[in-house]
Amino acid sequence: MSVRNQWKNNQFSVLIFYFFTVHGSLKVYEGLYKSIGGNPLLSELKVLEIIVPDMLEVVKQRYRVMQNIFWMQPIGRRSLAEALHLTERVLRSETDYLRQQKLIDSTKSGMSLTKRGEKVLEELDVLMDQFFGMDRLEKKLASNFQIERCLIVSGNSDEQAKVVADFGELLNDSLHRLLPDGDNIIAVMGGTTMAEVAKHLTILETKERHNTFVPARGGIGEAVAIQANSVSATMAANAQGAHRVLYVPEQLSEAAYHTLLKEPSIMEVLEVIRNSNCVIHSIGRALHMAARRKMSEDEIVRLKQKNAVAESFGYFFDENGQIVYKAPRIGLALEDLKKIPFILAIAGGKSKAKAISAYMKNAPQQTWLITDEAAANEILKGATL
Repeated sequence: MSVRNQWKNNQFSVLIFYFFTVHGSLKVYEGLYKSIGGNPLLSELKVLEIIVPDMLEVVKQRYRVMQNIFWMQPIGRRSLAEALHLTERVLRSETDYLRQQKLIDSTKSGMSLTKRGEKVLEELDVLMDQFFGMDRLEKKLASNFQIERCLIVSGNSDEQAKVVADFGELLNDSLHRLLPDGDNIIAVMGGTTMAEVAKHLTILETKERHNTFVPARGGIGEAVAIQANSVSATMAANAQGAHRVLYVPEQLSEAAYHTLLKEPSIMEVLEVIRNSNCVIHSIGRALHMAARRKMSEDEIVRLKQKNAVAESFGYFFDENGQIVYKAPRIGLALEDLKKIPFILAIAGGKSKAKAISAYMKNAPQQTWLITDEAAANEILKGATL
């Protein structure tokens, strides 16, 4: 057996072991899915797909082999290879492994599933139906927004707090995968979603990789816990990276804005921020964000008149993605994102579907969107109307 095939076999064994010894029957997860509106195992598999994509490709292929054997049993190897569009050599490697695991039997008539194989297939059906469906949903949403990738968590973050924690897990694993060796500068926005996902970062520092977290924009004026300074500090602490602060107010007059831009200490931090190679941000509902930032009544009236539905980076957007208002704020601007190689946008919940859709019309192609099933379905429903 080749080293590669041995590795594939080990991966499949690990996943089967994971199903049946760590989590028990997948039917338990059907009940959980119905009771809490999400599938914990599905979320864990999404994380595995980021870290070890080959593992789930192995599972998908062997699932298809078992599925086709079940549909056409007893079936010979040549006929099965033709049905699956695999070479006989590749198929032989897969069926030899399945036979060793007592999942299939071979006779003169052909291959059939064993009782154990039928049980494994039945319970894999539950998971793979959801997993393949979510995979298609992610690809469809990424294509709709013309961005690099979407990662979708099962559930609705409007109703289930655990979904935001799942955002944090996916963000953590995405950063582990995306951040290159060398010195990274990671610009971080504030907000309630960002404050929660920050708690889920783990150590990103290695001998070869060093990370500095900075607030992407000024944020004094909001509740301390959700200011960009606080969120980036939490991420830095959990990731064991460095941290820089930017002490400027959230809301500024034009005069104050231009004055602060000339301050040497602020200019120094802004230079660090402008050299960011990664940005992590959320997307807010326009009127909710305007109220949270204590914008004036006149400004809020203007936002309503211009049908603003989304806010990010101090820009307010209507449903068509047009900028209808820009708040004078110090830090990263929308146009700065074009040159930043790694951008992770995090937002979910059915209530944010319009906001996400509006902002994403402006998102650079290299953006990764982390969202939930409720938002994704609502966005795509609107896209087909």
